[in-house]
Amino acid sequence: MIRINVITNNNNWLKYIKKPNDYLHKKIRRLNSKTKDFKKNKIFCTLLLSGNKEIKNLNKKFRKKNKATDILSFPFQSKKEFKKKLKRRKDIYLGDIIINLNKIKKKHIKKNFKIEFDRLWIHGLVHLFGYDHKKDKDFKKMYNIEKKYFDLVNG
Repeated sequence: MIRINVITNNNNWLKYIKKPNDYLHKKIRRLNSKTKDFKKNKIFCTLLLSGNKEIKNLNKKFRKKNKATDILSFPFQSKKEFKKKLKRRKDIYLGDIIINLNKIKKKHIKKNFKIEFDRLWIHGLVHLFGYDHKKDKDFKKMYNIEKKYFDLVNG
């Protein structure tokens, strides 16, 4: 079972998603009920809803890139370590995801905001599972997992 702790550091988020915690918990409940991927485990992560300034500072500090981005993911373990933990431990903390409100607003009009938000938090979650998209084959694998989860939470 997946659980996400939502922290809203930028109140402008509330203009687009009135209750981000409730919204995300509803999506996660749907995901948990429709997939058997993590039935035996309790998997936790934190999602920080931020703006340009905060995500730019984190991007500079941890990735040495002095610019705002749409999403950052900070996995606590590699994919290999995560798979080992799935077999040995019940409770697993995945890591942290930070999403930038301003980048979503630039990409999409309000009616598509939640769709883009869902794509981003799912993308971040898949990164926390240890996947990346540096190589084409990895990109395809990651994209397929993201699409599966997106369809499950929005279907």
